Amino acid sequence: MMAAGQAASEGANCILLEKMSIPGRKLSITGKGRCNLTNIAELPEFISRFGKNGRFLRQAFHRFFAPDTIEFFGQLGVDIKTERGGRVFPVNDNAPGITEAMIRWLKKCGVTIKANEPALGLLIENDSIVGVRTERNKYRTDRVILATGALSYPATGSTGDGYRFSKSAGHNLIPTRPALVPLITTGEIARKLQGVSLRNVSATLWIDGKRQAERFGEMLFTHFGLSGPIILSISSQAVDALNRKRRVEIAIDLKPALDNTKLDNRLLREIQSGGKRKFQTMLKSLLPSGMIPLFCELTGIEPDKAANQLSGQERKKLRDLLKSLRLTVSGHRSYNESIITAGGINTKEIDPRTMESRLVRGLYFAGELIDIDGDTGGYNLQAAFSTGWLAGRSAIASLLAPSAQKRPS
Repeated sequence: MMAAGQAASEGANCILLEKMSIPGRKLSITGKGRCNLTNIAELPEFISRFGKNGRFLRQAFHRFFAPDTIEFFGQLGVDIKTERGGRVFPVNDNAPGITEAMIRWLKKCGVTIKANEPALGLLIENDSIVGVRTERNKYRTDRVILATGALSYPATGSTGDGYRFSKSAGHNLIPTRPALVPLITTGEIARKLQGVSLRNVSATLWIDGKRQAERFGEMLFTHFGLSGPIILSISSQAVDALNRKRRVEIAIDLKPALDNTKLDNRLLREIQSGGKRKFQTMLKSLLPSGMIPLFCELTGIEPDKAANQLSGQERKKLRDLLKSLRLTVSGHRSYNESIITAGGINTKEIDPRTMESRLVRGLYFAGELIDIDGDTGGYNLQAAFSTGWLAGRSAIASLLAPSAQKRPS
């Protein structure tokens, strides 16, 4: 939608071929229906959130970045707010409203929306785009922007069509896999803690016994394993390690603000000040109530045992569990639950200054189809808006160049 609107606003005769009944189905469900539009992080921080391919986005972010996104939606009548972690949302927390605002903007720009008309293939001659084929028509054009999304949430229309089109044009794909995805764990810990959500904890990813990543914030136990922002943020590395048949573990620190010595001192104070208070009662000051039965089980300490009778060894066992509750990761959930897809069109085959293919003249890319995947927090939507903006503007700019042929975009 961003690419189409920008091209049309610059003078292109632009058709948006939409597979679904309306555009923006995935946008309407982002951020759990609240739509985390972008993030106010500075540019270096933003780029770092995309790992090794973050540098590819530098040109797009220089042209259209978070402040521009906020201004853009403000002009569409969307009031914006900023929340914890720099995350930007519409004030009304209404993701469908963002989609509706963009559709109104598209119509105002003069974009022709062809709903329920999925593209079936690209028309290419002499390494140049000449059109797009659908079941109903063959559209002759000098410029095509592929903005199909990837594989995540396929019910919204993201079923990998863009990968197929790109491969037919000679592009190579970095292997795709779910990213920002909940993780499946072995054993009974997660199942017994199902529904327990935690705040202000840290999760550390261990691969073959080596610390690989750590995140601080919120998480959730589910019937199958682990979810929530900090788990999703380290899930891509976990998925890649699992694919390499590595041993993957997540260690949860329930008291990250306290080192072992400080936590031990706190436990001593809890024990000494509690009189004949029971162990399970003492745990109420340390843990959410839903975790207390499991901690009694894992420590092997009777729930009714007087806290002031705990041995030094039992106290150490409790401390170690509070600092490192370990779960073994055995798998991950499917694309139906992954927020984004890792992998995709190799960034080396795309000009980062324009988003144009280096292999086929007149072919442009935008969004998740490209091998760019970032953390949660509005980063991925901003990448979609920025690459869409740049692709739309670049396509029409090249059309209007003196040497360009005069077919519609």
